[in-house]
Amino acid sequence: MAETEAVKEKTLLRECSAELAGTFILILFGCGVVAQVVAGGIGDHDSIAWAWGLGVMLGIYTAGRMTGAHLNPAVTIALAAFRGFSWKKVLPYSVAQFLGAFLAALVVRWNYTEALNKFDPGLTVKSQGVFSTLPGNGADIGVHMWGGFRDQIIGTAILMFVILAITDLRNTAPAANIAPFVVGLLVVGIGMAWGTNAGYAINPARDFGPRLASFFTGYGGAFKDQFGDLYFWVPIVAPIIGALVGAFLYDLLVGRNLPISDEEEPGQIPEEERAA
Repeated sequence: MAETEAVKEKTLLRECSAELAGTFILILFGCGVVAQVVAGGIGDHDSIAWAWGLGVMLGIYTAGRMTGAHLNPAVTIALAAFRGFSWKKVLPYSVAQFLGAFLAALVVRWNYTEALNKFDPGLTVKSQGVFSTLPGNGADIGVHMWGGFRDQIIGTAILMFVILAITDLRNTAPAANIAPFVVGLLVVGIGMAWGTNAGYAINPARDFGPRLASFFTGYGGAFKDQFGDLYFWVPIVAPIIGALVGAFLYDLLVGRNLPISDEEEPGQIPEEERAA
């Protein structure tokens, strides 16, 4: 019995290591491109959207074989609620994802130290967006905390809904080696269509890990937004709600209507209905 438990622990440790590594890769590209655009003046919104999508794709390729590459506590929770993923693994996976994001953000912070300090000597909200999200991306466009909360629910619901559509083998799922590329394109699309109100965190680990890293490296106001409101909780709570909503809607509108038998092709009318 003890030996069996030891094997399980080793397996979980390996899974968490993969989640950490995959999230690490994701944030290296994500926070790295924002640092380059904001502090270095190289690139624009589109390059940010594309690099985040590439980061997601490469992170999935990194961890996909071991865990399926959740890379996102909101996704992990939704999979536990709707796809039978073990609830016992939710906390370890989430900790690994937060740690991977935290460590990657430290690398970005270290590498871009000179550019960030020159661009924003006070390490203020002016460059906080390199690491974490803000309502209106730090600008006053009329969006405040609750607007960001709404935005993150919607954006993460879209993410989870389409991830389930992409990975559902009963649907028109792409081949396993192409799925990471398609999910990456999904994130690019979300960034281009849903990035204005709250910076499309759509991932608690992606936001809080780098936010914490920025706080420990000089950003004293990291937990607040540009209006002085305590904002750090919004990209944690809202994406979890959004992922649950997205998974529920997928099953309600699509999943429950798909064929159960492996012999039925996607879109094929079930045999009994054809006979009727």
